[in-house]
Amino acid sequence: MSATDSEQEADGATEADDRSAETAETIEGDENEEPAADRTLADLPPSAKLVYKVLEYEGPMTQERIAAESRLCPRTVRYALGKLEDGGIVTSRVCLEDARQSTYRIGE
Repeated sequence: MSATDSEQEADGATEADDRSAETAETIEGDENEEPAADRTLADLPPSAKLVYKVLEYEGPMTQERIAAESRLCPRTVRYALGKLEDGGIVTSRVCLEDARQSTYRIGE
C-alpha cells in the first residue's frame, strides 16, 4: 500500500463524514413541518376520513360503536381516532355509561 492509497482512503472517509453531516442536517431540518393541529382532513389517511364521516352522520360514539358502524377493525379505528385527535378534529370524553371507555365527537 502506497502513501497515495492511504491519502485517498483518508479523503474518502472525510467525504463520507461530510455526507453523514449533510444528511443529519436535512433530517433535523424536517422539524419545521406544520404542527399536527394545522393538518386538514384531506391530509389524513382514508380510515380517519371514514371515522370522521361516521361521527358526522351518527354523532358521538365509543370506539367500539365506531368500529361496528364503519366495519373497520378496532386497531384501525384506534389509529384513525389518534390521528383525528392529534389534528384537533375530534375530541374525546369519558363515557358516562362506562367510565372505562371514551366517547368521541367532532370538535367544535
